[in-house]
Amino acid sequence: MTTRILLVEDDEAHRETLARHLSRSGFAVTAAEDAERALGVFASTQPALILTDVRMPGMSGLELLDRIRASKDVPVIVMTAFGDMQGAIDAMKKGAFDYLTKPLDLDDLDEVLRRCLREHRNAGAAAVQGPAQPVTVDSLVGKDAAMISIYKTIGAVAGTRTSVLIRGETGTGKELIARIIHHNAADPNEPFVAINCTAVPESLLESELFGHTKGSFTGAVADRRGRFELAGSGTIFLDEIGDTSVAFQAKLLRVLQEREFYPIGGERPRRTEARVIAATHRPIERLVREGTFREDLYFRLRVVEISIPPLRERRADIPLLARDIAGRIARELGREIRIPDEVMGMLLAYDWPGNVRELENALTRAAVLTRSPAIAAEHLALGPAAEPDLAQGDDQSLDAMERVHVQRVLAQAGRNKSRAAQILGVSRPRLDRIIQRHGLVV
Repeated sequence: MTTRILLVEDDEAHRETLARHLSRSGFAVTAAEDAERALGVFASTQPALILTDVRMPGMSGLELLDRIRASKDVPVIVMTAFGDMQGAIDAMKKGAFDYLTKPLDLDDLDEVLRRCLREHRNAGAAAVQGPAQPVTVDSLVGKDAAMISIYKTIGAVAGTRTSVLIRGETGTGKELIARIIHHNAADPNEPFVAINCTAVPESLLESELFGHTKGSFTGAVADRRGRFELAGSGTIFLDEIGDTSVAFQAKLLRVLQEREFYPIGGERPRRTEARVIAATHRPIERLVREGTFREDLYFRLRVVEISIPPLRERRADIPLLARDIAGRIARELGREIRIPDEVMGMLLAYDWPGNVRELENALTRAAVLTRSPAIAAEHLALGPAAEPDLAQGDDQSLDAMERVHVQRVLAQAGRNKSRAAQILGVSRPRLDRIIQRHGLVV
């Protein structure tokens, strides 16, 4: 079933632009020009998520947020052209999932929407449940040696309570690894609680994780349990831990050392048995040297480390991933999706700075825009492919390009000819002939 979003925006041009984009992204959209009309259609449309402007004639977006949150547990994302710290704090205190400033980056918006829907499926008002769909090692796709090593580490660490630090570039699948570790734990039915440390304002992060008591600060109208308490004896996943402040890191270190924490305004400590899995794309060792990340916390988190290679370093997995993603898209759209050889070649040639997430976005966009079963190359909307450094100056001949490309792939494959042949999509004997023809040294 298509996910429905209620879009509330008083600016007609912006409302129509957002509605078109959301529709192209696969959502069903109900648009309203003000908060009063949004409340009028809320019950009948039953949206899974509300995206609302803040400053509108009549009722504001924050007032709409109050009304929605008082009646039903539907996540609300607020957006405004007048971004300021206090506005963000007010929105988050009232229970907004996120606070976005205009002009919106549409790719960032898509990511926030997906994260919001994913986290809301896995979190209730009183408790947080595990993933709605079973997550297994089969959810990971890849036969690269580095991925096989990750599978082994998951198997070794899953049955323990050991802290894990997952490292990798944005879009490599750090949260998926964390969920698979949790799913393979001794009791996978315990909660899995995820929080992106950069998605919550610094002033609210402590309250989000440790909770607060009624009256502990302006806007704290009731006691609220934090993520550590909600996690119980399950798993708490702290994404982008490298972007937190040193002051917050000191409080987190105490939790890891003492297994207890104080809610804001609380007089008695509360215990936690949750396993902590942290993730970051930042160079932690350099942050430690620069004094912006505590070394003692680093060692507490990094009992076991999992490093996920970027997609450009495991190109042989691209066809496997692309076909797996295309299969999921086909099931969601209810129609056949094929990847022609020409398109697969483009996927292999591209460097994927956004990694698996970018690959998924590109294929989803192409599948939605392409009317035939075969994905069209013009709908991929990829950035420029990696430019080969021609060894022979301005020689742009096909022969010279082949030589440089094969040389580059061999280097990426660690001079392993079988692996290079797989990446290039040719047989091993044919690769041997190419190597011999160009006089390449392997």
